[in-house]
Amino acid sequence: MNSYKKINNILGWIVFAIASTVYILTSEPTMSFWDCGEYIATAFKLEVGHPPGAPLFQLLGRFFSLFAFGNLAHVARMVNTMSALSSGFTILFLFWTITMIAKKIMTRNGAITKQKTHTIMAAALVGSLAYTFTDSFWFSAVEGEVYAMSSFFTAIVVWAIFKWEEHADEKHAYRWLILIAYLMGLSIGVHLLNLLAIPAITFVYYFKKHPRPEWKGMVITFVLSILILAVVMYLIIPWIIKLAGLFELFFINSVGLPFNSGTIIYFVLLIGSIIWGLSYTRKIGKPVWNAIILGITFIVVGYSSFLLLVIRSNADTPIDENNPENAMYLLAYLNREQYGDWPLVKGQYYNAPVIDRTDGNPVYAKDVKSGKYIITDKREKVTPVYDPRFTTIFPRMWDQSEPRFEDEYVKWGHVKGVPVELQMGEKPETRNIPTFSENLAFFWNYQLVHMYYRYFMWNFAGKQNDVQGMGNKLDGNWKSGIKFIDQMRLGPQDIPEGRKNKGDNSFFFLPLLLGLIGIYYTYRNDKQSAWVIFLLFFMTGIAIVLYLNSHSPQPRERDYSFAGSFYAFAIWIGLAIPQLVEWLEKVLGNFSAKIVAFVFGLGVVQLMAQQGWDDHDRSNRYTSLAIAENYLNSCAPDAILFTNGDNDTFPLWYAQEVEGIRTDVRVVNLSLLNTEWYIDQMKRKAYDSDPVPFSLTKEKYRQGNHDVTYLIQDEGIKNTYVDVKALFGILAQDDTKLKMNTSQIGMIDYFPTKKFMVTYDSAALMKTGSIAPKMAGRLDTIRWEVKAQGLEKANLMILDLLATNDWKRPVYFVMTTGADTYIGLEKYFQLEGLAYRLLPVKANSIEGQVGEVNTEVMYDNLMNRFKWGNMNNPGVYIDETNSRMIMNIRGLFGRLAEALIREGKADSAKKVLDRCFEMMPETTVGYDFFTVPLIGAYYKTGETAKANAIAEKLSRSVTDDLVYLFSFPDKDLKPMDMSIQEAVFTMQRLTVVVKEGGQEKLAASTEATLKKYYDLYVEKVYQP
Repeated sequence: MNSYKKINNILGWIVFAIASTVYILTSEPTMSFWDCGEYIATAFKLEVGHPPGAPLFQLLGRFFSLFAFGNLAHVARMVNTMSALSSGFTILFLFWTITMIAKKIMTRNGAITKQKTHTIMAAALVGSLAYTFTDSFWFSAVEGEVYAMSSFFTAIVVWAIFKWEEHADEKHAYRWLILIAYLMGLSIGVHLLNLLAIPAITFVYYFKKHPRPEWKGMVITFVLSILILAVVMYLIIPWIIKLAGLFELFFINSVGLPFNSGTIIYFVLLIGSIIWGLSYTRKIGKPVWNAIILGITFIVVGYSSFLLLVIRSNADTPIDENNPENAMYLLAYLNREQYGDWPLVKGQYYNAPVIDRTDGNPVYAKDVKSGKYIITDKREKVTPVYDPRFTTIFPRMWDQSEPRFEDEYVKWGHVKGVPVELQMGEKPETRNIPTFSENLAFFWNYQLVHMYYRYFMWNFAGKQNDVQGMGNKLDGNWKSGIKFIDQMRLGPQDIPEGRKNKGDNSFFFLPLLLGLIGIYYTYRNDKQSAWVIFLLFFMTGIAIVLYLNSHSPQPRERDYSFAGSFYAFAIWIGLAIPQLVEWLEKVLGNFSAKIVAFVFGLGVVQLMAQQGWDDHDRSNRYTSLAIAENYLNSCAPDAILFTNGDNDTFPLWYAQEVEGIRTDVRVVNLSLLNTEWYIDQMKRKAYDSDPVPFSLTKEKYRQGNHDVTYLIQDEGIKNTYVDVKALFGILAQDDTKLKMNTSQIGMIDYFPTKKFMVTYDSAALMKTGSIAPKMAGRLDTIRWEVKAQGLEKANLMILDLLATNDWKRPVYFVMTTGADTYIGLEKYFQLEGLAYRLLPVKANSIEGQVGEVNTEVMYDNLMNRFKWGNMNNPGVYIDETNSRMIMNIRGLFGRLAEALIREGKADSAKKVLDRCFEMMPETTVGYDFFTVPLIGAYYKTGETAKANAIAEKLSRSVTDDLVYLFSFPDKDLKPMDMSIQEAVFTMQRLTVVVKEGGQEKLAASTEATLKKYYDLYVEKVYQP
């Protein structure tokens, strides 16, 4: 092994060790919020996660989970370690990629020398270590999600193509291209992001084969590279499965063979065709075509990891999303059909009226009785046709799914539009058509600047804080740390203590400066490499922006999607070192220039590490697991718990599937309950949970049947509450009685009422122990009215459960789902923890609050059963998601304390309040609006000193915040409206509480502050 190669290998592995150590040390010891709980759970038991699936990630995750050696609490740690090591390998291949590019440039005018070796290695060390500590990549490296492994595949295929370039003139150089094809096939089983490297890879091939490239050849190569990408994404990936589905449909429905015969025949023919093609091209001496067939074959071999999903789906695992148990179902799974699609080339604006509807593709389902696939949903009139005046090319403002999106489009696009008259029903209506320039304004302001450039600058200039950016100057912006620059962009930089958080990272533009120097160096010395790096940078960045066509707001920040683009920029950061050496050696000499350039580069790396460590160090943080346990432990034995979002579902799946916590509770996600496959799964036993007692048969809830049940009030019974048992009795016997033909949308399902009731058998109910003796005299038939015009299938299934359960199993709703999921049942809710229990007892609730506090149960939960996951440790990083959860829990403590005081249990209330501040102190999450009820409760229990101390701190904090907010120019205040409202409202509530506590002096102070800033708010911000 020559000296250069030895140094290159040793330093590469040292960098790998550094990065991997950093990521393992800072990784979360359990699952994180969002998708991590689902990914870890499905990896541990090889189950089926959300579309389009990540089977290779699951297989490798399962392997890593074995190193927990049976300790279930360590499974998540092992999967997180897999992400850490994947990220470490990404840094390793980045190092080797930089050395190859730098070596190629620096040896054009001579052989490799010791001096050049030093500069090359310094470049690779700085570039790879700088990327190690970038915000977005570090974020993904410490959690059990797919993005770390996806980055690894991007890194290794980029390295492999440059490796091919080094060996392209050798006899068996094509093996590198075949390896790339196989790696890309494998990467499909993790994430599709890796495919975006294809254009850059194609140009490396072109430039090697054409040392003197021409514009014509480059244009053809670019078109060809996009064509290859399209073939893989839109031909190989879907059509391999689609053809299997067509064969299956033909051979089962037309020929009469058993299920799966068509799929077997198809794959036999596919494998046979590949073997024949390889043999024939070799026989006739066509090595290029032979390599192409071999490349496609290896893509397919790598892609075959998706067979895992089919195999495991047929095992009916507890998590089996979309049930992809055959080729036809797998195609819908891969196409993400449950999420819908979005326009890219031409489409509607957000306010486009629907003038017609066309039919969609029919939905087939396996019918065991007939032995055929039958159409369960013809999907008639499902695809909207929009008024052509409200359509455009390159539509950026398109999403009509939620009313709030319109306000966001108007805000970011500065939309005024052109008014047009519409005839909508009986009355004419005026709507404004957005102009194409406003469409482009949204594209620029939101999609490019806010959703890409902002993230780019986070990584290479600095970050304001870890609060999700919504377009104001307070949260989630990039910042440099250079005060006068930040002040010009973001307003006053004297941040009050209450707004400071660990996400404040200042890089002073230094990584960005290095990257720009690297771009200059590469462009000046090797335009071909510059173009390749730029293509990787563009395709994994701006091209994703173009494709995703994101609406505003997003559920969370999406910077992790663009890590590949930041990877490419890190190559340029490394390549800045040779340029710095070249500049500096003119005044310092070669040796000193190398030392100074390298030390400066490492100084930038050290700055990035120092600034980013505290907000990427998730060690010792167990809050997500603790909150998941608390959700489950809020429920009585054998409960059914309705959830809705990612963060009240996936952590619970993890807790049950991996750590075996409260497997008697059946978690029912209301978003998924709109699908037939999920209802099927809920009707099966899972661990210690019996099937959910739904009465509807599959024919009644199949896709296309009861997707929406309209509520059309029969005037003859408008004052009558209809027993849900009677309605579901009709559905069971003859559901045609509850169908109606309409002129607009054809046949619909309906109920002739909006008023429902659920009865009970008092004797049987008391035997279950569900009703506390103190509630026995308050039993009441549940009567409520649904305000909506119709019920989604999930809501229908809730009614089905209420009709058939007979109160045998406890029914809960998590408190974080929102009122629309409760379908009007709130006045019968009992708050017992992080969930509301539905009981036939009318709640004695306080105005503005949901449900009644069951003090006995909730006290036991909060004081004895709940866990806190180190959220009281100031050294543990509490990010925005965790902070919101903690605020919700503070609210629970406040409600419990108030309820105990009303019951005359002041001593218990004191213990509750003390426990709250012990477990969630100001040092981890600052005092806020949710602290005010706790202050009031302290006053009511006679703990005046404690109340005053907290009230004074909160008053100072809010006052400082208001001073800061109103120090901004008036034009910046409107986007901060919610923050100002929150501060003013907190001060208003605090004033009321301290007055009621008899603290006149403190009340006078808070009232004066309130008046001052309320008047300012009305004057400068409020718009009636």
